[in-house]
Amino acid sequence: MSLAPRQQSILERAREQGYVSIDELAQAFAVTPQTIRRDINQLADQGLLRRTHGGAASVGSSIQNTAYAMRAGLMRDEKQRIAEAIAAQIPNHASLFINIGTTTEAIARALLNHSGLKVITNNLHVAALLSAKADFEVLLAGGTVRSDGGVVGQAAVDFIRQFKVDYALVGISGIDEDGSLLDFDYQEVRVSQAIIDNARQVFLAADSSKFGRNAVVRLGPISLVDKVFTDHAPSAAISRLLHEQKIQLELH
Repeated sequence: MSLAPRQQSILERAREQGYVSIDELAQAFAVTPQTIRRDINQLADQGLLRRTHGGAASVGSSIQNTAYAMRAGLMRDEKQRIAEAIAAQIPNHASLFINIGTTTEAIARALLNHSGLKVITNNLHVAALLSAKADFEVLLAGGTVRSDGGVVGQAAVDFIRQFKVDYALVGISGIDEDGSLLDFDYQEVRVSQAIIDNARQVFLAADSSKFGRNAVVRLGPISLVDKVFTDHAPSAAISRLLHEQKIQLELH
């Protein structure tokens, strides 16, 4: 089935950027948001786009993540709100794990006004950001350094397992409709599993584009976390799972 020129352009933008918002597209094409919403619905019905709150995401690959620079720019405002909400629940002088991801990097920035934190991370960007605070103690896991600043491998897993902390602040690449937490890199998932296993409370930061997003490696069930912070209510199926597992959902 051939696409209308505007729909083809929407699809190309989504593939280039990873995510497109309805308001941005309406402005770009000088049409109403309702028109863009119809275009997105038609593209989603054909399996070409994935609907998200306020826009659409590229269907993408289940085996390869979006490039780091592009991920950093996606859902920036939503990530910031989520980060501020999580930071507000972390007391001073707490011990934390922070894993790989652009959302957890936003959380690290939101923690800069805290005092006396002990942070253990496998994220180079988080370590560089928080180590500037003289009253923070920052420990960085060793291992293989990826191009996006993530540190993975058995050495990182072994390092994480030496600690038991108050909070794990974790991001994820995707959340399946059955509640599975999904990511792209098996080595990264092994570190995240160790982080979750060795924290007293686990806070999951996931903007609404992560719900329904596909990735090939399963970290575990959503029941591993204590609270989910997002910007829009997830599907009925996931909301029901959260309720059944007594996982607190926070919308920001």
